[in-house]
Amino acid sequence: MMIYLDNAATSYPKPETVINGMVQCMKDYCANPGRGGHALSVASGKAVMEARETISSFFGIKNPLQLSFTKNATEAINVGIKGILKPGDHVISTSMEHNSVVRPLKTLEKESGIEVTFIRCSEFGELDIEDLKKNIKKNTKMIVSTLSSNVNGIIMPVGDIGKVAREKGILFLLDASQGAGTIKIDVEEIGADLLAFPGHKALLGPQGTGGLYVKEGIKINTLIQGGTGSHSENLFQPDFMPDMLESGTVNTPGIIGLSLGIKFIENMGLDILKSNKFALVKRLWEGANEVKQIKLYSKNDIHKNSGIVALNFEGVDSSEVSYVLDKVYGIATRAGLHCAPMAHETIGTRASGLVRFSIGCFNTMEEIDHTIRALEEIGANLK
Repeated sequence: MMIYLDNAATSYPKPETVINGMVQCMKDYCANPGRGGHALSVASGKAVMEARETISSFFGIKNPLQLSFTKNATEAINVGIKGILKPGDHVISTSMEHNSVVRPLKTLEKESGIEVTFIRCSEFGELDIEDLKKNIKKNTKMIVSTLSSNVNGIIMPVGDIGKVAREKGILFLLDASQGAGTIKIDVEEIGADLLAFPGHKALLGPQGTGGLYVKEGIKINTLIQGGTGSHSENLFQPDFMPDMLESGTVNTPGIIGLSLGIKFIENMGLDILKSNKFALVKRLWEGANEVKQIKLYSKNDIHKNSGIVALNFEGVDSSEVSYVLDKVYGIATRAGLHCAPMAHETIGTRASGLVRFSIGCFNTMEEIDHTIRALEEIGANLK
């Protein structure tokens, strides 16, 4: 039986309610939402709208129509960045970002003449808010930050970032790819003008789902134009949310699954899931810390770790360790650079990568203890 500790990539397994709800959708009413007046199309449209309301409520979004569905967080981030920034704009981000943020920004910097500043974080990836303030310019249009690093789980001070952004009249795009489903997110409290998130990680939904929230009043250009089921007589894209960002048929069963994943979290209690997850993180971190050949890159602090234990055996390639964990011990982890080379450079693992253990809500203490024993055995064999 596989011990799955790669939940930062995609959560596994999914709740039975998610699976059953998607199957029911496919069997009973999965017609094209908003593209017809017949009963099945109306039922699909109603289900999608109810899901939009559920997801919006979870994130503190007052108007559900400001939430557009995407196929993942990467698409949402690209729409948020490329749909707003223009030549001459300055944008600030952090050195702990995933390539889904870094690559669009660097592409715009090269091709469109925007200016980008990446704030260097500490050796654990912590952001000093004063460094952020010092780098604000007259033409700073946007701040983009991850909620939590996908490399080592460090949690960013997003509330402080949002406060600075509000005070300076700067847009704040929050990438909640890591942390959504573990950390409470209220866009109003945080001050996030845009929120990008995937459905398939800690929100417990299926792959191929995600969303972008855009605060009312923000002008955003579309990257894709096409059929929306609304204003079909118009040869140009509608200029209202969510239609302007939802060209083509949406992933109806996937959206239903995402909504049910969030309902599962709400029924269990976000705080309970968070504390249970961190109890496992704490156990694994402390066990790994006892193995003298291991170097840890994550914090053993519930307020600074969204659910990851990142480590290396000194002098051993991270991919080799991950391979042994899989083939010998039946433990799924992820090694390498995790699509975040700047983050690895920040914490000193650009050359080696690291082994990432990412905890999910279905992991158990017995699995963690088995993992610790595996690490101890690997360490013993290195002597």
